Amino acid sequence: MREKSRLPVVGIGADGWAGLAERARKAVLEADVVLGAPRQLATLPEGVRTQAWPSPLLPALDDVLAEHAGRRVCVLASGDPLLSGIGTTLRDRGHEIEVLPAVSSETLARARLGWSFEEIEVVTVVGRAVDRVTRVLAPRRKVLVLGANAAGLRELLRTRGYGESTLTSLENLGAEDERIEDGWTHVPGPLTVFALVCAGPALPLTGLPDSAFEHDGQLTKRDVRASALAHLAPVPGELLWDVGAGAGSVGIEWSRAHPLNRAIAIERDPARAERITRNAATLGVPELRVVTGPAPDALATLPHPDAVFIGGGLTVPGLLDACLATGARVVAHGVTLEAEQILANAYASRGGELTRIAVDHAQPLGGFTGWTPSRTVTSWSSR
Repeated sequence: MREKSRLPVVGIGADGWAGLAERARKAVLEADVVLGAPRQLATLPEGVRTQAWPSPLLPALDDVLAEHAGRRVCVLASGDPLLSGIGTTLRDRGHEIEVLPAVSSETLARARLGWSFEEIEVVTVVGRAVDRVTRVLAPRRKVLVLGANAAGLRELLRTRGYGESTLTSLENLGAEDERIEDGWTHVPGPLTVFALVCAGPALPLTGLPDSAFEHDGQLTKRDVRASALAHLAPVPGELLWDVGAGAGSVGIEWSRAHPLNRAIAIERDPARAERITRNAATLGVPELRVVTGPAPDALATLPHPDAVFIGGGLTVPGLLDACLATGARVVAHGVTLEAEQILANAYASRGGELTRIAVDHAQPLGGFTGWTPSRTVTSWSSR
């Protein structure tokens, strides 16, 4: 049986055709049509039949490929096609691809700066919000940012207190007109990687102070949040439902714990839902999805979770059962007698772990210092 041919995806650098290896050149020359960006196609030799991608690309991608069904198609991509590139998109849409990468802009940037792979963080904002950079900001940390708008990145760094950081723009890496300039002042072109040596305030990935969140009082406070996350036990790549999310603090810290983590915040109050969106952007996880609506109804069409946190609305009929029906790890908090009874019943029928969390904070009391108790929280975890 003849093996189904795979779609060649050829990585091409800023040096164009001259920088392609022999195997990559062969894939281009044997194709009936080569698809790519105009700047990439312009570097190919005469006689190669080309077609530029439409803009915007993603909505039209499948139609363009269908137009050439039965023909030998080759796709060009920038550098490494699987580094925020078209290769990843094609793979995720079910296409069988053969990737022929060039040296990525990230690798070239590290080479120019003398930075090892192990000591840096790479953040891509290609097709994403620049707020994603916030998550990795930490004093002395080295960061490469791909696909950022210079003005937007500079504004973000100043807003987050990182205006004293060293920022370098590396433009057209690998090309004859390559430039390395001060990223704060130079106006770079579109093919630019930004290198950042961070100088600013430290903000932990988890254990954020309550003051980091905009809220109206409906907030899972830091000590209680730490307990919730410990029982939720996030694993890279997992999805959390944060039900009755309030300010979104649990879903946000879950997402900050690892770049592959995902969270959906479900909140019935529109004003709070908007506040969650702002908090997620400010704290570097703008991809956090916010669903405005009452649970359990709002849960019906959501993707299947790996873990569920119920921070509010526990006494709504059917809510706990709907969350347990997913088979996910469930952690639920309650502060009323009615909510506590529901959790006690769950513990009696299902086991798990039932705890009460009481936190006192030292505060001035006249000329002395005394303990001020917070509201006791009852917590039940299904596993």
